[in-house]
Amino acid sequence: MSAAPTLISLSSFGASEVLQHGQLHYTRLAQAAGADGVEVRGELLASEAELPALAATGMVKVFSSPAGLWTDEGRLDLAALEQGLATAHQLGAARLKMAIGGFSVADELPALSEHLAHSEIELVIENDQTPSAGTVSALQRFFAAADAAGLDLGLVFDMGNWHWLGECPQQAAAALGARVRYVHCKGVQRERSRWIAVPMADSAAPWRAVLRALPRALPWAIEYPLQGADLQATTRSELGLLQDAREQQA
Repeated sequence: MSAAPTLISLSSFGASEVLQHGQLHYTRLAQAAGADGVEVRGELLASEAELPALAATGMVKVFSSPAGLWTDEGRLDLAALEQGLATAHQLGAARLKMAIGGFSVADELPALSEHLAHSEIELVIENDQTPSAGTVSALQRFFAAADAAGLDLGLVFDMGNWHWLGECPQQAAAALGARVRYVHCKGVQRERSRWIAVPMADSAAPWRAVLRALPRALPWAIEYPLQGADLQATTRSELGLLQDAREQQA
Protein backbone atom coordinates (compact mmCIF):
# COMPACT_ATOMS: atom_id res chain seq x y z
CA MET A 1 0.00 0.00 0.00
CA SER A 2 1.27 3.47 -0.86
CA ALA A 3 2.17 6.08 1.74
CA ALA A 4 -1.01 7.94 0.79
CA PRO A 5 -3.63 5.26 0.14
CA THR A 6 -7.02 5.78 -1.44
CA LEU A 7 -9.81 3.77 0.17
CA ILE A 8 -13.50 3.24 -0.39
CA SER A 9 -16.09 3.46 2.35
CA LEU A 10 -18.34 0.53 1.50
CA SER A 11 -21.46 2.59 2.19
CA SER A 12 -20.67 4.30 -1.13
CA PHE A 13 -22.19 1.34 -2.96
CA GLY A 14 -25.61 1.93 -1.39
CA ALA A 15 -27.00 0.54 1.86
CA SER A 16 -29.63 -1.72 0.30
CA GLU A 17 -27.18 -3.14 -2.25
CA VAL A 18 -24.49 -3.77 0.35
CA LEU A 19 -26.95 -5.43 2.71
CA GLN A 20 -28.16 -7.62 -0.15
CA HIS A 21 -24.78 -8.67 -1.56
CA GLY A 22 -22.55 -8.29 1.49
CA GLN A 23 -19.48 -6.18 2.18
CA LEU A 24 -17.17 -8.94 1.00
CA HIS A 25 -18.60 -8.65 -2.53
CA TYR A 26 -17.95 -4.91 -2.64
CA THR A 27 -14.53 -5.26 -1.01
CA ARG A 28 -13.50 -7.55 -3.88
CA LEU A 29 -14.98 -5.10 -6.39
CA ALA A 30 -13.04 -2.23 -4.78
CA GLN A 31 -9.84 -4.27 -4.91
CA ALA A 32 -10.37 -5.13 -8.59
CA ALA A 33 -10.96 -1.44 -9.34
CA GLY A 34 -7.62 -0.49 -7.81
CA ALA A 35 -8.50 0.73 -4.30
CA ASP A 36 -5.79 0.42 -1.65
CA GLY A 37 -8.31 -0.66 0.96
CA VAL A 38 -11.82 -0.27 2.32
CA GLU A 39 -13.70 1.03 5.32
CA VAL A 40 -16.13 -1.57 6.62
CA ARG A 41 -19.38 -0.15 7.99
CA GLY A 42 -20.81 -1.51 11.20
CA GLU A 43 -24.38 -0.57 10.28
CA LEU A 44 -24.08 -2.68 7.12
CA LEU A 45 -22.77 -5.87 8.73
CA ALA A 46 -25.41 -8.55 8.35
CA SER A 47 -23.72 -10.69 11.01
CA GLU A 48 -20.36 -11.38 12.61
CA ALA A 49 -20.05 -14.33 10.25
CA GLU A 50 -18.88 -11.85 7.60
CA LEU A 51 -15.80 -10.83 9.56
CA PRO A 52 -13.33 -13.68 8.87
CA ALA A 53 -13.77 -13.53 5.09
CA LEU A 54 -13.43 -9.74 5.12
CA ALA A 55 -10.27 -10.00 7.21
CA ALA A 56 -8.83 -12.59 4.82
CA THR A 57 -8.86 -10.07 1.96
CA GLY A 58 -6.29 -7.89 3.74
CA MET A 59 -8.21 -4.88 2.42
CA VAL A 60 -9.89 -3.61 5.59
CA LYS A 61 -8.06 -0.54 6.89
CA VAL A 62 -10.84 1.12 8.91
CA PHE A 63 -13.86 -0.11 10.82
CA SER A 64 -16.64 2.46 11.18
CA SER A 65 -18.83 2.03 14.25
CA PRO A 66 -22.30 3.58 14.03
CA ALA A 67 -22.34 4.09 17.81
CA GLY A 68 -21.39 7.35 19.47
CA LEU A 69 -18.47 7.29 21.88
CA TRP A 70 -20.66 9.02 24.45
CA THR A 71 -24.35 8.30 24.93
CA ASP A 72 -27.09 10.90 24.53
CA GLU A 73 -27.07 11.12 28.34
CA GLY A 74 -23.42 12.15 28.32
CA ARG A 75 -21.85 8.91 29.55
CA LEU A 76 -18.86 7.20 27.97
CA ASP A 77 -20.22 4.14 26.15
CA LEU A 78 -17.56 1.60 27.06
CA ALA A 79 -19.59 -1.26 25.63
CA ALA A 80 -19.73 0.44 22.21
CA LEU A 81 -16.01 1.25 22.38
CA GLU A 82 -15.05 -2.30 23.34
CA GLN A 83 -17.28 -3.76 20.62
CA GLY A 84 -15.78 -1.41 18.05
CA LEU A 85 -12.22 -2.26 19.06
CA ALA A 86 -12.96 -5.99 19.03
CA THR A 87 -14.55 -5.83 15.58
CA ALA A 88 -11.68 -3.76 14.18
CA HIS A 89 -9.25 -6.34 15.57
CA GLN A 90 -11.20 -9.20 13.98
CA LEU A 91 -11.15 -7.40 10.64
CA GLY A 92 -7.44 -6.65 10.80
CA ALA A 93 -8.22 -2.92 10.63
CA ALA A 94 -5.68 -0.53 12.11
CA ARG A 95 -8.28 2.15 12.83
CA LEU A 96 -11.65 2.40 14.53
CA LYS A 97 -13.78 5.39 13.49
CA MET A 98 -16.41 6.78 15.85
CA ALA A 99 -18.19 10.08 16.43
CA ILE A 100 -18.09 11.61 19.91
CA GLY A 101 -21.85 11.41 20.37
CA GLY A 102 -23.15 13.21 23.44
CA PHE A 103 -19.82 14.21 24.99
CA SER A 104 -20.26 17.06 27.46
CA VAL A 105 -17.83 16.71 30.38
CA ALA A 106 -14.30 15.36 30.63
CA ASP A 107 -14.70 13.17 33.74
CA GLU A 108 -14.56 9.89 31.83
CA LEU A 109 -11.64 10.69 29.54
CA PRO A 110 -9.18 8.84 31.86
CA ALA A 111 -11.30 5.70 31.45
CA LEU A 112 -11.17 6.14 27.66
CA SER A 113 -7.40 6.56 27.85
CA GLU A 114 -7.05 3.40 29.93
CA HIS A 115 -9.04 1.33 27.44
CA LEU A 116 -7.13 2.62 24.45
CA ALA A 117 -3.79 1.95 26.15
CA HIS A 118 -4.54 -1.77 26.01
CA SER A 119 -5.39 -1.84 22.30
CA GLU A 120 -3.26 -1.67 19.18
CA ILE A 121 -6.19 -0.14 17.29
CA GLU A 122 -6.09 3.62 16.71
CA LEU A 123 -9.33 5.43 17.57
CA VAL A 124 -10.13 8.32 15.24
CA ILE A 125 -12.99 10.78 15.64
CA GLU A 126 -15.28 11.79 12.77
CA ASN A 127 -17.27 14.99 12.36
CA ASP A 128 -20.76 13.63 11.82
CA GLN A 129 -23.95 15.49 10.89
CA THR A 130 -25.13 16.24 14.46
CA PRO A 131 -24.68 19.51 16.37
CA SER A 132 -23.22 17.70 19.40
CA ALA A 133 -20.53 15.89 17.45
CA GLY A 134 -20.12 17.55 14.07
CA THR A 135 -19.47 21.26 14.56
CA VAL A 136 -16.05 22.87 14.81
CA SER A 137 -16.84 24.22 18.27
CA ALA A 138 -18.03 20.84 19.61
CA LEU A 139 -14.94 19.09 18.27
CA GLN A 140 -12.59 21.77 19.56
CA ARG A 141 -14.07 21.38 23.06
CA PHE A 142 -13.66 17.63 22.89
CA PHE A 143 -10.09 17.68 21.58
CA ALA A 144 -9.03 20.30 24.14
CA ALA A 145 -10.34 18.07 26.91
CA ALA A 146 -8.72 14.99 25.35
CA ASP A 147 -5.38 16.80 25.11
CA ALA A 148 -5.61 17.80 28.76
CA ALA A 149 -6.21 14.14 29.64
CA GLY A 150 -3.11 13.08 27.72
CA LEU A 151 -5.00 11.50 24.83
CA ASP A 152 -3.61 11.78 21.31
CA LEU A 153 -6.69 11.44 19.09
CA GLY A 154 -6.93 12.31 15.42
CA LEU A 155 -9.82 13.52 13.29
CA VAL A 156 -11.52 11.90 10.33
CA PHE A 157 -12.32 14.97 8.24
CA ASP A 158 -15.57 14.38 6.37
CA MET A 159 -15.46 17.24 3.91
CA GLY A 160 -19.16 16.99 3.10
CA ASN A 161 -20.70 16.72 6.56
CA TRP A 162 -19.89 20.32 7.49
CA HIS A 163 -22.53 21.50 5.03
CA TRP A 164 -25.30 19.65 6.89
CA LEU A 165 -24.58 21.87 9.90
CA GLY A 166 -24.13 25.12 8.01
CA GLU A 167 -20.37 25.20 8.50
CA CYS A 168 -17.61 25.97 6.02
CA PRO A 169 -15.25 23.06 5.23
CA GLN A 170 -12.36 25.42 4.50
CA GLN A 171 -12.76 27.15 7.85
CA ALA A 172 -12.99 23.73 9.50
CA ALA A 173 -9.78 22.71 7.75
CA ALA A 174 -8.06 25.84 9.05
CA ALA A 175 -9.27 25.21 12.61
CA LEU A 176 -8.75 21.44 12.81
CA GLY A 177 -6.41 20.54 9.95
CA ALA A 178 -3.44 19.69 12.16
CA ARG A 179 -5.49 16.92 13.78
CA VAL A 180 -6.63 15.24 10.58
CA ARG A 181 -5.44 11.66 10.07
CA TYR A 182 -7.89 10.52 7.39
CA VAL A 183 -10.22 12.24 4.91
CA HIS A 184 -13.70 11.27 3.75
CA CYS A 185 -14.01 12.71 0.25
CA LYS A 186 -17.59 13.68 -0.50
CA GLY A 187 -19.16 16.02 -3.01
CA VAL A 188 -22.36 17.87 -2.07
CA GLN A 189 -25.30 19.53 -3.74
CA ARG A 190 -28.27 21.39 -2.32
CA GLU A 191 -31.56 19.71 -3.23
CA ARG A 192 -34.64 21.67 -2.15
CA SER A 193 -34.29 21.96 1.62
CA ARG A 194 -31.52 19.42 2.14
CA TRP A 195 -27.97 18.55 1.23
CA ILE A 196 -27.17 15.35 -0.64
CA ALA A 197 -23.89 13.54 -1.27
CA VAL A 198 -22.72 13.42 -4.89
CA PRO A 199 -19.55 12.48 -6.80
CA MET A 200 -16.73 14.96 -6.46
CA ALA A 201 -16.94 16.18 -10.05
CA ASP A 202 -20.61 17.12 -9.50
CA SER A 203 -20.04 18.94 -6.22
CA ALA A 204 -21.28 22.48 -5.64
CA ALA A 205 -18.46 22.96 -3.12
CA PRO A 206 -14.78 23.74 -3.90
CA TRP A 207 -13.53 20.31 -2.98
CA ARG A 208 -10.07 20.70 -4.48
CA ALA A 209 -9.47 23.78 -2.33
CA VAL A 210 -10.53 21.87 0.77
CA LEU A 211 -8.12 19.03 0.01
CA ARG A 212 -5.32 21.54 -0.58
CA ALA A 213 -6.02 23.05 2.85
CA LEU A 214 -5.45 19.71 4.61
CA PRO A 215 -2.13 18.04 5.41
CA ARG A 216 -0.49 16.12 2.56
CA ALA A 217 -0.07 12.35 2.31
CA LEU A 218 -3.19 11.42 4.27
CA PRO A 219 -5.39 8.44 3.45
CA TRP A 220 -8.42 9.53 1.43
CA ALA A 221 -11.63 7.55 1.13
CA ILE A 222 -14.48 7.81 -1.35
CA GLU A 223 -17.71 8.29 0.57
CA TYR A 224 -20.25 9.28 -2.05
CA PRO A 225 -22.58 7.30 -4.30
CA LEU A 226 -20.86 4.92 -6.72
CA GLN A 227 -23.36 3.86 -9.36
CA GLY A 228 -23.40 2.71 -12.95
CA ALA A 229 -24.02 -0.19 -15.29
CA ASP A 230 -20.32 -1.10 -15.03
CA LEU A 231 -19.75 -0.46 -11.35
CA GLN A 232 -16.14 -1.58 -11.41
CA ALA A 233 -15.37 0.86 -14.22
CA THR A 234 -17.16 3.67 -12.37
CA THR A 235 -15.20 2.91 -9.22
CA ARG A 236 -11.91 2.82 -11.13
CA SER A 237 -12.72 6.17 -12.74
CA GLU A 238 -13.53 7.81 -9.40
CA LEU A 239 -10.35 6.45 -7.85
CA GLY A 240 -8.45 7.91 -10.81
CA LEU A 241 -10.02 11.32 -10.23
CA LEU A 242 -8.79 11.36 -6.65
CA GLN A 243 -5.36 10.15 -7.68
CA ASP A 244 -5.14 12.99 -10.20
CA ALA A 245 -6.11 15.45 -7.46
CA ARG A 246 -3.42 14.02 -5.19
CA GLU A 247 -0.78 14.34 -7.89
CA GLN A 248 -1.74 17.99 -8.42
CA GLN A 249 -1.07 18.58 -4.72
CA ALA A 250 2.44 17.17 -4.91
